Amino acid sequence: MKREYHPLTAHQLQSGARYHLPGQDPERVGIDSPALAVMTDLRQIPAATIDLEAPLDAANRFMIRRGVRLLLVTDDERQVLGLITANDVLGEKPVQFGLERGIKRQDIRVSDIMTPRERLEVLLYADLLRAEVGHIVATLQHAGRQHALVIDHGGDGELPAVRGIFSASQIARQLGMAIQTTEVAQTFAEIGAALGR
Repeated sequence: MKREYHPLTAHQLQSGARYHLPGQDPERVGIDSPALAVMTDLRQIPAATIDLEAPLDAANRFMIRRGVRLLLVTDDERQVLGLITANDVLGEKPVQFGLERGIKRQDIRVSDIMTPRERLEVLLYADLLRAEVGHIVATLQHAGRQHALVIDHGGDGELPAVRGIFSASQIARQLGMAIQTTEVAQTFAEIGAALGR
């Protein structure tokens, strides 16, 4: 049986109309809403990625242009080699690296500052199916991080893939309240800088 479809009524675009940006006007959630309601799903929104050898300042410009604070560092085959955040780019890491190596900021590459894959902790997508926003907030606060990556193992021998990203600032916008997390210092230089030494 063939259904009959009728055309929709067309309207004129009004003067001053704008276009939506991804992540604009995020859906309001509660602390007991499903965790997946606050996850950036990379099956729906393209991942913000950067090359290992890109200049550090290019990473900063790209984050600003995309409106994100985290980039996945990838190779030509879409393998995730690590990540770099706005805190990495704008914090003490580049200063310390430049001083230790005797090089200028413009000579620092993403690979010099990023957090490599071996040091990344991730959440499993399967564990999120029954989790609530409160679990994610507690996880970020416990780890002292602004972001968490989500891995989906797929099935039938598929390699795991980064399925999504949680961002404390995005969750705070969706909850309509502040979320306090503190980045954990990873090196003695970062600890010294945090203590003001």
